[in-house]
Amino acid sequence: MTKVVIDTSVLVSALHSGHGPNGAVLQLILQGRLIWCVSDAVLAEYREVLSRSKFSYFDTKVVAALMALANSGQMAVVSEKLMVSPDESDNRFYECAQAAQADFIVTGNRKHFAKDLPPTKIVNARELLSLMEE
Repeated sequence: MTKVVIDTSVLVSALHSGHGPNGAVLQLILQGRLIWCVSDAVLAEYREVLSRSKFSYFDTKVVAALMALANSGQMAVVSEKLMVSPDESDNRFYECAQAAQADFIVTGNRKHFAKDLPPTKIVNARELLSLMEE
């Protein structure tokens, strides 16, 4: 089963439109075709970003359901601090991926996720969907 760590930008985009590649990645998680890997720090990042006033238009029930789904994913216990991304907060996603031995970090932000960290590869949602079709 393919393990993924989902960057916050992908969640926000999926919530914003509900469709497109980012929404399709969440659908694959709902269908049980992907394992969503999270850590305490990743969950905290999701909560912090989704609670910002600029996202107050998101349906609170949908956000609550999304957080419940994230909480039901594979919880990774991070034991090592990493300094891979130039954006310090994005290192939490690398740490989660390493602890979970995730196959992919799915992001819309290649600037901060420029390096693969084996066994984890960095992909956007469209690339992941293409790989899932193969």
